[in-house]
Amino acid sequence: MARHDKSATPLGFAAHDHTACQSRALATADQLCAARRVQFTPVRRRVLEILLESHEALGAYDVLARLNAEGLGSKPPVAYRALAFLVDQGFVHRIERLNAFIACADPSHDHSPAFMICRACGTVAEAHAQMPLGDSAARSGFQIEQTVIEAEGLCPDCQEVRTP
Repeated sequence: MARHDKSATPLGFAAHDHTACQSRALATADQLCAARRVQFTPVRRRVLEILLESHEALGAYDVLARLNAEGLGSKPPVAYRALAFLVDQGFVHRIERLNAFIACADPSHDHSPAFMICRACGTVAEAHAQMPLGDSAARSGFQIEQTVIEAEGLCPDCQEVRTP
C-alpha cells in the first residue's frame, strides 16, 4: 500500500485538498451564521480557523494558547465561549474521549457524528453515525437528542509504519 501524501491532510484518512476543505467550512459557517442571525465574531471565526488547520482534535487550552499568542485573548472564558458557540451552531464537535474539539466535516447538515481516532498520530476522521439505536429508542418511547460515537485505533498511515 502506498503512503499517503502528508502534505494533504487526511479527511476520513484519505488525501484531499485541505485548503478547499477549510474554505468550504468557513464559507458554510459565514452563510449559516447570517441565515441564523447570530454573530460570527472575529474570535469565533479564528477559533474555527485554528480547528480547521488540521484534522486533529485540540483542547481548549491549546486553542487559548493560540488566541493569546495572536493577541485575541488570554483568559479561559474567551476560548470556552467561542468553542461553546461553535458547538451550539454545529461547526465544531467535542470529542469526549480526548476532552478536545474538532471542526465538523459537514456543518451544513444536522447529523450524529462518529469519530475514528488514531491512537498513534492523533488524527481524527469523522463519519455520519449509523443509528441502530434509533429503532430501539423509538419502540421504547425514548427520544434521542444527541449521539456521538468514538472509536480508537490506527489510521492507514500508522498501520503501515507498524507493518514490516
